[in-house]
Amino acid sequence: MSWFDGLFGGGDDGASGSDAGGGSGAADDRRGPRVPGESRVGVFVDGPNVLRDEFDVDFDDLRAAGEEYGRLAFVRLYLDEHAPAELVQAAEARGFAVATTSGDVDVRLAVDATAAAVEDDIDVLAVASRDTDFKPVIEAAAERGLGTVAIAPGEHGRSDALQNAAQDAITLE
Repeated sequence: MSWFDGLFGGGDDGASGSDAGGGSGAADDRRGPRVPGESRVGVFVDGPNVLRDEFDVDFDDLRAAGEEYGRLAFVRLYLDEHAPAELVQAAEARGFAVATTSGDVDVRLAVDATAAAVEDDIDVLAVASRDTDFKPVIEAAAERGLGTVAIAPGEHGRSDALQNAAQDAITLE
């Protein structure tokens, strides 16, 4: 049952009609069986703010940061519609589901991350960004009892407000 159905009395037929962001590969296994004692981690990457020349962020480093907290249930990269095809292909080759949007990347990421948290798809929410706009998403996940992690793309790309809101913080070197 989706969080929307739960609010408005929809039935739970056991089927999931939600795929918040599309994509393929490892990111789509989010509804797999729960493994006792293993946390499900959702990694949501703000591409325009993280994948910049001055940070030199590696896709494998982003995955590894999430894996520190459990099994990766979501590994999503958010890009705008003008992202180079080579970037999309490289991300997909590293196991990322890529969500592109003609609108605001931040809004799409925030909606998808919040949906994953309220639909009980993850136990730990990790947001890779330097954007303080994701502070309310981190706070809402923590209020629901999820673990929260802020991943900064580098020392100069760290948002103190975002990292202070999260229970844990990682700065990629």
